[in-house]
Amino acid sequence: MSVEIAPTPNPNAMKLLVGRPVGGPGTVVAGSTTDVAWAGDLIGLEGVSSVFFTADFVTITKSPSAGWDAILAEAVPILEREFAG
Repeated sequence: MSVEIAPTPNPNAMKLLVGRPVGGPGTVVAGSTTDVAWAGDLIGLEGVSSVFFTADFVTITKSPSAGWDAILAEAVPILEREFAG
């Protein structure tokens, strides 16, 4: 399963479609904790300020100074590992 990345109207947010139910709706913000392990892994990435999930997608919001290349390089494998097969 591959994750499809889609831009949003907010340049600091990206929608990642995983093609399977992710649970939620739920939101995790930087500095908080969650019982959803993969969401905790995402919020722990440098530059990520919030993670929203519902239906079959996850929206990651980054701080304005963070770069998408580094975040997505780590986020996509986390989601692929969690939602594969």
